Amino acid sequence: MTTGFSTNSIHAGYEPDSLYGSINVPIYASTTFAQDGLGELRNGYEYTRVGNPTVTALEKTVAALEKAEYAVAYASGMAAIDTVLRILLKPGDHVVIGNDAYGGTYRLINQIFTQWDISHTVVDFTEPDNVKNAIQDNTKVVWVETPTNPALDIVDLQAVAAAKGEATLVVDNTFASPYLQQPLELGADVVVHSSTKYLGGHSDVIGGLVCANDRDFEEHLRFFFGWVGAIPSPFDTYLTARGIKTLSVRMDRHCDNAEKVAEFFNQREEVARVCYPGLESHPNHEVAKKQMRRFGAMVSVIFQTEEQAKKFCTSTKLLCLAESLGGVESLIEHPATMTHVSVEGSELAVPSELVRISVGIEDIDDLLADIEQALAQL
Repeated sequence: MTTGFSTNSIHAGYEPDSLYGSINVPIYASTTFAQDGLGELRNGYEYTRVGNPTVTALEKTVAALEKAEYAVAYASGMAAIDTVLRILLKPGDHVVIGNDAYGGTYRLINQIFTQWDISHTVVDFTEPDNVKNAIQDNTKVVWVETPTNPALDIVDLQAVAAAKGEATLVVDNTFASPYLQQPLELGADVVVHSSTKYLGGHSDVIGGLVCANDRDFEEHLRFFFGWVGAIPSPFDTYLTARGIKTLSVRMDRHCDNAEKVAEFFNQREEVARVCYPGLESHPNHEVAKKQMRRFGAMVSVIFQTEEQAKKFCTSTKLLCLAESLGGVESLIEHPATMTHVSVEGSELAVPSELVRISVGIEDIDDLLADIEQALAQL
């Protein structure tokens, strides 16, 4: 039976158990599981480092939402990213990565994987020809984020998929979430998430997920999951699964608020440019309309000066100055000195005038009032 997104977010991956009928997946806080005989596992579980029923339930839910054959959960988004890269790359290989990638991903590739003789090329993915021109004989991975972090560019995934050749197209879908965008249906081979963000949705859990359809690739993911041990705890996966139950309603409220915040900033003289794919002035607006359900909850604002950007960040009262994103509360940050400081001086350097806002689900009038009083202090 085909079910809708919200139905899957609540029901996919778990049915009330036959013993007690628990509506929510139980937290199996056990490191090990009793066996029915020598080598006879009860329902396939032996040790939580290689598998746990609570973790499995989350994986099945996310796989259903991404329309993937499977999903594998990890202890963090960076653990998921590192695992994917280690599976797909070997010494001598080459990666194509966007010029507005998450600083942590670029740092991992630029500072760690280069030690293993893995090279990379940075390109602007908004022009598909750039991808085709960057592909080399040894290119094994094309790594895409869309919307990008923090400039909020939109990448045409179908165009990149057509241009990537034999390389594996990996899409970080964290900013969009499965509710707004499903990259596997647009030509991606692998999807990664920091479930810390919109999937969990409440700023109380760290996690990561990898989704794909290739079963051989899943075997490698499971190998790293168990043998390397970058595993999420049953409690963390329970919190993530609980957050996912309200993903669709949260994302709609996030998007409602973000659209109004972007429009408000777009009318202010203190602002040089508003980066939000929902604005018709956004250069990739039509691509976003084509491949996303809505335009997301992240808004980046480029002020006239660096001084204004920093002053604004320290003048809001309701919007909390903090790293991360995707929670129910609104967060504000200055990427050049916070989340993206590691790419300072590189091809991925972030303009010092840019402020990134993760728009929450508070009352929009309260958010706009806080923004207005902060702007008045510039």
